Amino acid sequence: MKIAVIGFGAASIGFIKGMVDSGKIENSTIDVFERGKSIEKSGFGGLKYDGKIFVSKEMGGDLDVPLNIQREIVNYYLEKSNLAKKEGNKYIYSNELERGLSFKDEEFYKKFYSKGFQPIKSEFYHIGTDELGNTVNNIYQSFKSHKNINFFFDKNIKKIEKDENGAYVVIENKKIKYDKIIIGVGRSGHKLVNNLISNNKNLVLSNNMVDLGVRFELPNHIVEELNKKMYEFKVRLKTKTGYTVRTFCNNPSGEVTIEKYDDFVTVNGHANASYKTSNTNFAILVSHSFTNPFNDPIGYGTHMAKLSNILAGGEKVILQAYEDFKNTNRTKKLGRVEPTLNFNNYILGDLNLVFPRKTIDSIIDFMEKLNEVIPGITYADNLLYGVEVKFYGNKIDNNYFEDIKIIGDGSGWTRSITYASCHGYMVATSL
Repeated sequence: MKIAVIGFGAASIGFIKGMVDSGKIENSTIDVFERGKSIEKSGFGGLKYDGKIFVSKEMGGDLDVPLNIQREIVNYYLEKSNLAKKEGNKYIYSNELERGLSFKDEEFYKKFYSKGFQPIKSEFYHIGTDELGNTVNNIYQSFKSHKNINFFFDKNIKKIEKDENGAYVVIENKKIKYDKIIIGVGRSGHKLVNNLISNNKNLVLSNNMVDLGVRFELPNHIVEELNKKMYEFKVRLKTKTGYTVRTFCNNPSGEVTIEKYDDFVTVNGHANASYKTSNTNFAILVSHSFTNPFNDPIGYGTHMAKLSNILAGGEKVILQAYEDFKNTNRTKKLGRVEPTLNFNNYILGDLNLVFPRKTIDSIIDFMEKLNEVIPGITYADNLLYGVEVKFYGNKIDNNYFEDIKIIGDGSGWTRSITYASCHGYMVATSL
């Protein structure tokens, strides 16, 4: 079986691992096309940010992923990160590995319930941004050792074609036929997926979700107990507007970063395994679900991000103190919380000029209630960066084509390293 894998991120890693584990690689040839110029310069999709992996039934996507498969994937990444090794049927974890249960302290957990929050249960493991390059390189070297797996870098595949005779990868106007084409390009590869959808409208099951919000930053001492007891802090709340707001990607002693797309920038965050800061950052995201005739959530989120960039004068984001955000005042001077984002990447401004009113009210309602659980969250000088957007891909019907499968975050079914990898793994073992 001749297989093309487009992109070398989490989903594709899971797919190739599934092919190897199931023994199907022996009767197959896999060509991996990656747009990065080399393994060192490849983006790895979501893998390049922080390296949080987990085992949980309550987050990460809409797939039903068995816990044993999640643990298999998690332990694989940890093993390739040299943070775990297998002895017999058990894994022994390094003392350097940050890990734990988000719900280990039940009394602390109940505090969130008492204020209307839904805390998300998970077993978490933190590799660290600074270790991810070595991790992915180790995975690459392992795959590369198989004679049936070929890697082609600096290949930005822009088109997949389908006709009655089969499926084709189009490279520099040349069509190459494959028995199976696996598209694992993540959310950043939505143009390739949309190109396929344009000729196959029924490929899409749904397309109406986008998460829009901010990256919040505050001193470690305010959330010291939270970080110690939950670390990967994830809670949801249905606010007074009717919108659900959630936290995402908590980074104790981490840094706020910029995420660049083709023609706009958003804000993100990560934490290193070795270098630590005095601040914690996490995303506060408002889930937006639209109805017909709306059909472009990526376009909507992109528009909001571009608006913030325009107000910031270019490829920058807006930074605002919490009290100014709440009182609709532009921030002109920062207080006692020092930003970890490089000052060349932001301007002081007013996020009220970007977000719709219901989004703003939802964020404020969420923060004020969270302050009742974690006093100090709404301290006047704490920082909000915007815009942070989490795109949901078109939710794809993977039964639509026999010979083309879209896996991971680009399929609309997953939203995490763990679930994207598991999706690829499950597709491989089902071929």
